[in-house]
Amino acid sequence: MINTSELTELCDRLGCRITLETPLSDYITFRFGGPCRALININSALSAAEIIRYLKDKGIKYSVLGRGSNVLVPDEGFDGVILLFGNDFAKIEADGNTIRCDAGAYLASVCVRAQQLGLTGMENLFGIPGTVGGALYMNAGAYGSEMKDVVVSASYIDENCEIKEIGREDMELSYRRSIFSGTDLVITSVTIQLSSGKPDEIKAAMSECMAKRSAKQPLEYPSAGSTFKRPEGSYASLLIDQCGLKGMTCGGAMVSEKHSGFIINKGYATCADVLELCDRVKKIVNEKTGYILELEPVILS
Repeated sequence: MINTSELTELCDRLGCRITLETPLSDYITFRFGGPCRALININSALSAAEIIRYLKDKGIKYSVLGRGSNVLVPDEGFDGVILLFGNDFAKIEADGNTIRCDAGAYLASVCVRAQQLGLTGMENLFGIPGTVGGALYMNAGAYGSEMKDVVVSASYIDENCEIKEIGREDMELSYRRSIFSGTDLVITSVTIQLSSGKPDEIKAAMSECMAKRSAKQPLEYPSAGSTFKRPEGSYASLLIDQCGLKGMTCGGAMVSEKHSGFIINKGYATCADVLELCDRVKKIVNEKTGYILELEPVILS
């Protein structure tokens, strides 16, 4: 049971904005999902640690949400508290070739800041939706680059609600995974090390990267990006193509005709539609090719 008066009082003391019974469809890129009991806009690592300590002590379910670009929210919503790492927790600071970012900083904004400073190394990450914290959590990557190529350290809230530091060598970074994946460790900042370059050349590379995305991906529709992880020995989109599943629908969800690695929201999809379509795709791909596809987005539960 959430004592909303007590929680609101705590948030007010910490300077964090809180809203009750908030629809989460406004906070995820798929644009569906029910409400949460409370949504708190986090403004610092210390505030996050104190609020998490309170929630743990009270036995209240909670989850961290960034830009919601790799998340599925059930239609019935989330019976707990969402800690939003967004614009209130998005500071970006540069020192030489190093950029330190709050976890809620938009990854695209970090790429733009690097370009403005003449720092190269993040061009292929430009256009990946989400926060820098979320990108590190899943070791996001594209076009041969991953977060592991640029990150040097991070701060995080551990299981005892203490703020700790960790170096890249201890992050266990691999394909779409880090030491944070599937745990209650909460990333609060990310430090990136880049190389000196020419701003005009970096900007041109970023524009080229974005043009590739626009040409190949259904960016005009709500989605969670790539729906399935890359299976060892093949590619999800290739397997889905081979099985003739482009354009397959379930309610308002559809396997994109532009890029079959994306399941899109045609405008009226529910979470149930997307999950049922994913199950159908996985079943057919497994029956026809022997490959087992694994969902990439996290289901908020």
